[in-house]
Amino acid sequence: MGQNSVIVLLGASGNLAAKKLYPALFNLHRRGLLSDKLKIIGFDPTPMRHDDFVGHMKSCVDQSSPELEDHFKAFCERCSYITINQDAGDDSFVELRKRMESFIEGDKAQNRHFYLALPPNIYVAVSEQLRRNCYSEKGDSQIIIEKPFGHDLESSVELHKKLEPNWKESEIFRIDHYLGKEMVKNILTLRFGNPMFGALWDCNHIDNIQISMTEDIGTEGRGGYFDDVGIIRDVMQNHLTQLMALTTMERPGSFSAEDLRQEKARVLRLVPPLETKHTLAGQFVKSGDGKHPGYKDDDDVPEDSRCATFCASVAYVRNARWEGVPFILKSGKALSESKTEIRIQLKDTTDAMLKDTNHNQLIIRIQPHEAVRLKMNAKQPGLELRTVETELDLTYKQTVEDPDIPEAYEALLLDAFKGDYSESVSEQELEASWKIFTPLLHELEGNKDIQPAPYVYGSEGPDGLEDFVASYQFQK
Repeated sequence: MGQNSVIVLLGASGNLAAKKLYPALFNLHRRGLLSDKLKIIGFDPTPMRHDDFVGHMKSCVDQSSPELEDHFKAFCERCSYITINQDAGDDSFVELRKRMESFIEGDKAQNRHFYLALPPNIYVAVSEQLRRNCYSEKGDSQIIIEKPFGHDLESSVELHKKLEPNWKESEIFRIDHYLGKEMVKNILTLRFGNPMFGALWDCNHIDNIQISMTEDIGTEGRGGYFDDVGIIRDVMQNHLTQLMALTTMERPGSFSAEDLRQEKARVLRLVPPLETKHTLAGQFVKSGDGKHPGYKDDDDVPEDSRCATFCASVAYVRNARWEGVPFILKSGKALSESKTEIRIQLKDTTDAMLKDTNHNQLIIRIQPHEAVRLKMNAKQPGLELRTVETELDLTYKQTVEDPDIPEAYEALLLDAFKGDYSESVSEQELEASWKIFTPLLHELEGNKDIQPAPYVYGSEGPDGLEDFVASYQFQK
């Protein structure tokens, strides 16, 4: 980590930088995980002097103690800002190159990381200007981009083709922030570090798997943006697909980026496209008490919008390990609670000896309150042989003293700086995931006879949801 390096935040005045990138970079700094020679440059059209930039970053990070204040002062010594002149062609990018070159000590190489915290529709144009003016001749260069990576399979392939002439696959770090979450990173350790789970990890023992991400808030003034995206593109095609890949992939030859990403892509290619007959889509209406508006109450949402704010769909993996096991993928906004979890439900026990037993379940809680819980049957205390459901609970905050759980962006940025692509989404994974979801998206959006089922803000979801998931063997 002692090499000359710089990270340029394009979109330095935006929400992503404020909410995620500045806090993550500051936390890496205070943990001592950044090279002393790493510099940070904000690059944005919003006019800011250095003091303004420092003040902006100050409002974004935790300074609740004198120690943190001291860390922030040292952090700011890494940072500078350039105001982009959008009417001057490449001039601002030439200025950026000169600024980066001024940080080079002697005739040494400099690694350059360009974080495109920008609207995806300008990725290509900006990446071309960066390649033309700012590419490192003696070090490594890398662009870091956020989802969405296209709108469907065709547009995703087209985006890759347009980036490809200037940036090799090994120079593109695609962020799916779920891959940086502590419990997501823990999935492979749970699977491959515990033989008791490995022995059960197949269709002979597992009945069904539910992977869900729900939120208790609506679109919160972002209805206009969300209407062009929908819950499938926003969550399911990326976050839930990555969770499914980590849950179902075969043991990789190593934990190297190449081996991990190959195994994820390999298993995703075995998932047939999702179908409307195995899908329940919904759209939230105002809450029962009228305090929370419905989706179409947003002024930016068309009155005839059929955009899904909720979706449950069932996927299958066509291989010997997972043959016949339904994977119930579920996500929605304006529901009763916010949580992300993987719920693995094992097959029933026989009734020959014991009556009224429950399914064993392994529950991996991604957020909030990171935990692993195992639901199992035990004898109820007393003179009769009766069973009761019990639970082995590994909740991080209860079992680990003062757990210091890094934020997802801390882990991902550190990987990017190290050149570790194990948690970057590969082009192969991306293509495989879009093949799963694109036919469903086109059918839901193109067939006007398909209307999303209404559900009340703050509810569990559309009517019929419980029957839908129960039809695929899932039991509460």
